[in-house]
Amino acid sequence: MSVVGRSVSSVASTPAPSPISITVQFVLTGIVWGSSFLFIAVALTGMTPAQVAGGRLLFGALALAAIVAIRRERLPRTLRVWAHLCVLSVSFCVVPFLLFAWAEQHVSSGLASIFNATTPIMTAVMAWAVFRVEKLRVGQLVGIGVGIAGVAIIIAPGAVGEVGDSTVAQLALLGATACYGFSLAYMRRFLGDSGLSSVAFAFGYIGPAAALMVLLSPFILAEPPRLDLPVVASIVALGVLGTGVAYVWNQNTLRAWGPTRASTVTYITPVVGVALGIIVLGETISWNEPVGAAVVFLGILLVQQRIRLPRRAHV
Repeated sequence: MSVVGRSVSSVASTPAPSPISITVQFVLTGIVWGSSFLFIAVALTGMTPAQVAGGRLLFGALALAAIVAIRRERLPRTLRVWAHLCVLSVSFCVVPFLLFAWAEQHVSSGLASIFNATTPIMTAVMAWAVFRVEKLRVGQLVGIGVGIAGVAIIIAPGAVGEVGDSTVAQLALLGATACYGFSLAYMRRFLGDSGLSSVAFAFGYIGPAAALMVLLSPFILAEPPRLDLPVVASIVALGVLGTGVAYVWNQNTLRAWGPTRASTVTYITPVVGVALGIIVLGETISWNEPVGAAVVFLGILLVQQRIRLPRRAHV
């Protein structure tokens, strides 16, 4: 998962981390989130997609609960905030985590990490078209079109012959990043004034998501998992690091650097994900995947206005 939207909680009254500390946390966030796709792939060797999603949420919630308790963070006190957080628990956690885990049964972990990079584009679309919390310039709309073209380059070769499991899985990955985009825009629309610290805010939706998966455990555990050391290590790392600690690092970076610079973590995760897939799992990539990824990144740069279209000269 990539958290690339604007901060949705007030700045906590704790000493600001040093610039070096923020840089280290930024890099670690990219590495952990990039590694998450490898962890999912390994966990799937002994668990079902629902078990992987439930396991990462459970360990993520436990990690965040420990941080909340140690810091004595204030949790939400109104039903309105809890209701919105429960919506996020489904749209930001349960559904996309299930989709990513299911899709990685049919596509490589590296390709999943590439699709995850479409999150900023999905966020821009949702913030503009669904929640009306952001206006887009012409260049940003062009960027969305460029991003869609990049996705088409990635998907098209496999879909030309017939729509098989791989194509459906890639569409599922887009569904997952659409959930992330929806959720980030939802946060900005309804929870911009929550007054919570980043840790308490994250626990507010990851905790209910974990509770929901625990309630569903009689169905999720109908097929017993095979818990060898690699599977257990992967699901613990995926939960504690990727769904827990890395969120805190990302929020610290977001507050120190602002959303534009902090969102460049999106460029780290696919590189790490693809590299680990090749080195650890022996995955291969087709020509269209890096080409499509490059086009997607160009679209992101346009959407985030890091590059701008030239203005027409007035005669």
